[in-house]
Amino acid sequence: MLPARLTRLIHLLSRLPGVGEKTAQRFALSMVANRELAIDLSQGLHDLAEFIRPCDVCGNLAEISEDGDARCQICLDQRRASALLCIVQRIQDLMAIERSGAMRGRYFVLGKLLSPLDGVGPEELPLEKLRARIQSDRISEVILATPTSVDGEATALFLARELEALGVTVSRIASGIPHGGELEFADQITLGRAIDGRRSL
Repeated sequence: MLPARLTRLIHLLSRLPGVGEKTAQRFALSMVANRELAIDLSQGLHDLAEFIRPCDVCGNLAEISEDGDARCQICLDQRRASALLCIVQRIQDLMAIERSGAMRGRYFVLGKLLSPLDGVGPEELPLEKLRARIQSDRISEVILATPTSVDGEATALFLARELEALGVTVSRIASGIPHGGELEFADQITLGRAIDGRRSL
């Protein structure tokens, strides 16, 4: 029923996270109706492929400079606490922490977690790059902000053992009852961590 090029676009759009076949079709048809939007979007996707890549230092997204380097805005910010490093799994995690405004140090994006079932072992993690970063930037404290899943906890414990040998202070993000949450609906693990992570008022 539809032209081949339009069908291909719908198929490509449906491969995006959270986009099903019907949503992809609605997106594609709206671009047919709005030629200017389609042209702007195609230029934006071209620029994304040509000029955006992971930051050479931390793994966050960065724009490629004229000399071919890629440094993100966080790594270029001289006001940041250079001795404090927060390790996250994904760029989305980095963005979430940034929105909180609580982290004034720098970041390191792992890209993956230890997961034996998925064939991800210690050799798959960028440990050499991380060690080099800690030594070159004279990092004094590392915050492990991996997820509280089984794989996230295993990765945090592994990194803690590896990094303590470098003489840095290693800490783990706290976990517990969410703001506004009711205690009766919290699971046992969350409640236990909330009690263990208590602090003085």
